[in-house]
Amino acid sequence: METRRSRVLATICARGGSKGVPGKNLRSLLGKPLIAYAIECARACPTVDRIIVSTDSDKIAAVAESCGALVPFRRPSELASDTSPKIAAIRHAVTYLAEKEGYEADIIVDLDVGVPLRRPEDITACVVTLEGDPDLDAVVTVYDAERNPYFNMVEIRDGRARLVKDAPIPITRRQDAPKVYSVSPSVFAWRRRSLSVTHLYEGRWGACPVPRERAVDIDDEMDLLFVESLLRQGQKGGSQ
Repeated sequence: METRRSRVLATICARGGSKGVPGKNLRSLLGKPLIAYAIECARACPTVDRIIVSTDSDKIAAVAESCGALVPFRRPSELASDTSPKIAAIRHAVTYLAEKEGYEADIIVDLDVGVPLRRPEDITACVVTLEGDPDLDAVVTVYDAERNPYFNMVEIRDGRARLVKDAPIPITRRQDAPKVYSVSPSVFAWRRRSLSVTHLYEGRWGACPVPRERAVDIDDEMDLLFVESLLRQGQKGGSQ
């Protein structure tokens, strides 16, 4: 018997307010609004069945729809504040589609607007990783960490700098430290039944490594300039 392919919903959460980079979701990046990169990536991914943008902004909604995304509602204000967890907005979108349209996804992938260099294959890799291990609740993209808590990350304890994490034996070379990763919000993938799992310390998580340059998360103006530089280099090299 042929196994049915998972229904994969891509959510893109884009509040109207942004403090680190004002108006971030619509900021122009090489002449294109930032949110367009997430939408175009999702549309180019054959694994994704539907794309929905959750926003409280009419302006963001109009731009998202012009890019080919579905924006069937405005996010409730209580889910659009600085303190509102994104997972609540994602659950709201999933519930809306189920109740209003009868569409129930098997897997939900959330694509952070602030990571414009992700590729469709990064989304697919997370879905495949999740499908391949029935014990997993969710999967997140990660990249090789710039710093290592066993070697060159410290915290101040009793007025002294001490390694964040002690190793069984002293480590004097970075290459000898246990390999660690940084989390990127490029792709978060959940099974529908696991949307109650809200963070990396709860449930059973898998990790999908991606190249550092595809994991850059825009949190401030410097990040925006850095990503723009990477995009320009990609254009010169004939690829993105």
